Amino acid sequence: MGRTRGGLTTKLQVVCDDQGRPLLLHLSEGQANDHRTAAAVLDELPPARHLLADRAYSSTGFREALIGKGITPCIPPHAKHRVQHSYDPLLYRQRHRIENMFARLKDWRRIHTRYDRCAHTFLSAIAFAAAFIFWINEML
Repeated sequence: MGRTRGGLTTKLQVVCDDQGRPLLLHLSEGQANDHRTAAAVLDELPPARHLLADRAYSSTGFREALIGKGITPCIPPHAKHRVQHSYDPLLYRQRHRIENMFARLKDWRRIHTRYDRCAHTFLSAIAFAAAFIFWINEML
């Protein structure tokens, strides 16, 4: 699971498969807490054994919700948290695929500069770019 800011007003939350292809796109307010957004997409998560996410998603509640769904969280803890949850650093290295996915999406000028003012149109452009880059392009 990863996130990136699009302009000053939105954040894109993405759930990817093990090859870094986006499966779930969610656009949220730029000032919204990542925990709230993660809770919003929790019910839509596809079946998985592990979920790799950055420190922004490191909360006890989110970890417990993942474990309740049978998903093992691989999320490094914040340095300031009292409870330092363990995670697999070797597995976490695979998270570079998520960062690469964001980099490939931002190759599209419309997404990188966030031409669209309407969130719905912006998300539609992201979905089109993701479908083209990661799904249609790979089938050719």
